[in-house]
Amino acid sequence: MTLAELQEIERTSVVSSYARFPVEFVRGEGARLWDSEGNEYLDFLCGISVTNVGHCHPRVVQAVREQVGRLMHTGNLFYTEPAMRLAQRLSESSLGGKVYFCNSGAEANEAAIKLVRKAKHGGDLVVVHGAFHGRTYGALSATPQESKQAPFAPLVPGFRVVAPEPGALAAAVDERTAAVVLEPIQGESGVNVLSESLLLAARAACDEHGAALVFDEIQCGMGRTGSLWAYEQTGVEPDAITVAKALGGGLPIGALITGARLADVLEPGDHGSTFAGGPVIAAAALAALELIDDPHLLERVREHGLTLAAGLQRLPHVLAVRGRGLMLACELDVSAPEVVRRALLQRRLVLNATGPSTVRLLPPLTIGAREIDEALERLGAALEEQ
Repeated sequence: MTLAELQEIERTSVVSSYARFPVEFVRGEGARLWDSEGNEYLDFLCGISVTNVGHCHPRVVQAVREQVGRLMHTGNLFYTEPAMRLAQRLSESSLGGKVYFCNSGAEANEAAIKLVRKAKHGGDLVVVHGAFHGRTYGALSATPQESKQAPFAPLVPGFRVVAPEPGALAAAVDERTAAVVLEPIQGESGVNVLSESLLLAARAACDEHGAALVFDEIQCGMGRTGSLWAYEQTGVEPDAITVAKALGGGLPIGALITGARLADVLEPGDHGSTFAGGPVIAAAALAALELIDDPHLLERVREHGLTLAAGLQRLPHVLAVRGRGLMLACELDVSAPEVVRRALLQRRLVLNATGPSTVRLLPPLTIGAREIDEALERLGAALEEQ
């Protein structure tokens, strides 16, 4: 089919919930994508931090092919080895508790909401301005952004919103608080790194009042910041983390990972999901996790992140650069959506804008130095044409 034919199908048959660019991607390999006309693109978005190991990594592809030819689905009334091994690996590599599998980041946050409320026999959840935790009702209620919430009111009650400041957060936590939920680095609002003092204040307030501290690592986890989990660089250990996106190596999976204190709160019948932790997805996730949980790769992520940040700072119209590892954003004095569109259509560079002046970059963790130089050259050209 031609792109025009696909656009016509979308017009007549697809709910208009996305504003798509006029590009059809048909193939991917590493940090490269190819469209239906044979044009090659450099991908510095990774499907929004999903293809952290690059497109179609051979080890992920092999794991999926082997598993899909052996067993695709049984449901969670029975055991399958990939799911059990993945849970063990996730627990051992993080908080040492237990794992609940689901299909997406929003679902992982829904599970976390149920977990902390059951643990406290009810209670409010404290979140901060600028957060994004998903679009299902519980996750949306934890996402204090008027444009996303207003059309779908009334929302789930029991969420308290405060400024991302230590004093404000500490004052909001009391005996009625079930949990504080934070992204160590807020991705969708523009790669805003929460301060260590805020995270420490959250930990102290939760400890004082018997509340849980939950870190949403859906975007910033899985090696994106240069450590397997972003919390490892903060000096603050949460009671649970939620993960998704890059966990499946390109396939859909989410997980709630607890520490010891919350490991046995949920019991049979409390929560569930038909497809969660299926053998094919779990096999892909095991391969992706093994690739990312590599000290040499994570060291390169930190090094390449510094190189990319320094290069961005030198580009025209860039006012500031923020982020950690290969989770970066640059603030512009020109229209970010227009720069992103020009970069895609004229320079074959895939980025996205998280606001009118903010461009976000989420390249594969396997990116090389020459590809970073190439991306900077392409983005620089798009900026100079502004």
